[in-house]
Amino acid sequence: MNFVSFTQPGLQKAHSATHVVSMGILMMKTKHKVLLTDDEAAITSNLAPFLERAGYEVIVASNGEEALELVRSFSPDLIVLDVLMPRIDGREVLRRLRRDDIWTPVILLTQVGESSERAMALEEGADDYLNKPFDPHELVARIRAVMRRARPGSRPLSAAHRLACGDLQLDRLTRRAWREEDELSLTPKAIALLEYLMTHPDELITRERLLDTVWGWDYPAGTRTVDTRIAELRRALHDDPSQPHYIETVPGQGYRFIGAVEVIS
Repeated sequence: MNFVSFTQPGLQKAHSATHVVSMGILMMKTKHKVLLTDDEAAITSNLAPFLERAGYEVIVASNGEEALELVRSFSPDLIVLDVLMPRIDGREVLRRLRRDDIWTPVILLTQVGESSERAMALEEGADDYLNKPFDPHELVARIRAVMRRARPGSRPLSAAHRLACGDLQLDRLTRRAWREEDELSLTPKAIALLEYLMTHPDELITRERLLDTVWGWDYPAGTRTVDTRIAELRRALHDDPSQPHYIETVPGQGYRFIGAVEVIS
């Protein structure tokens, strides 16, 4: 790193040292706190150090009761929460937090791959959902994405009933979408795909992840199925893939919803 030049070497060294200390203090102040909750010690003993190396301050809870206590004493910026745990399971922990109007971002971990199970968890206020087993790098990517779109003290996009992006509106309860005053004629899978993209704005999402999330991990189809539904959405939205307003293609990787999404109810 280049520093401003001074005529006196001692002054330059002092300035450099002060700058380094200031940067260190700034990094300490901005380090996000993660509460990692899982009853499998084999997971937490490896995952906690990994998250710390990624730049997070991590504390571990081994069951739901402990997690609820630590939410109040540790005040995490984000909670990674296993679903299947003793005493109080992860879904019940999530329900209690949201019932108490605590909207700390939550990423649920589970071994259940059913899309209906994921949908229920998101409706209850989870910010994202990750199936076990998973790549720790994928978890870090999800944490960063959730932290970017988190609105402290507010419901996550995944828990909102109605979303909007400019003149595009999505009603998640009735499974209907409009652009300006015109209702869009979309297949159920296209609606589900639009919903997932709008609840994960500005996040690069692979075709494999969309296939897993929207169709289910055991769905007997390839990623071309995703491309077909993306094309359907683009036609309905009049979204030119070469100059997109809503859905951007990331070559060789997947898709990203680039419009600004807001909650309208």
